[in-house]
Amino acid sequence: MFLLAKALRLIPAPLHRMLYRLAHRARVMVWRVWKPDVTGVRVLALDDQGRVLLVRHSYGSPMWMPPGGGLRPNEDPLLAAARELVEETGLILRDARLVAVGGEALHGARHKPRVVVGLAEGMPQPDRREILAASFFALDELPADMPAGMADRIRTQVRGQP
Repeated sequence: MFLLAKALRLIPAPLHRMLYRLAHRARVMVWRVWKPDVTGVRVLALDDQGRVLLVRHSYGSPMWMPPGGGLRPNEDPLLAAARELVEETGLILRDARLVAVGGEALHGARHKPRVVVGLAEGMPQPDRREILAASFFALDELPADMPAGMADRIRTQVRGQP
């Protein structure tokens, strides 16, 4: 997997973004037909001012959302959260804790995200391939262009409530 990721970096960024969009469309079509169970991790990474990190992906929805991704078989959610955060933003996750296990529909799949809250170390560096933008937002000033209900869930989960 590491070699594949390294090889993909040789592709020019605009082409890489196009491949992400194509792969995402294919995944959505498969999920709508087979309706699989999907387990993932959502990372609520806070800076030293208590602001939460949100990202914009190069594929799928253009809305702001927490970073995250798939949970590998038998992978610890805290390790997956740290892995996803560094892959997507270059940030290190410290003092991580699992605060919720959700359940939601995601393109027809049954998605069960593990929500992890922790402290972010460093400045976000979006790769401009998978992640187009990454920024910290105060909990009382979250952007309007987020998925429905996401802002309230983030505020609740950051405060340590399920």
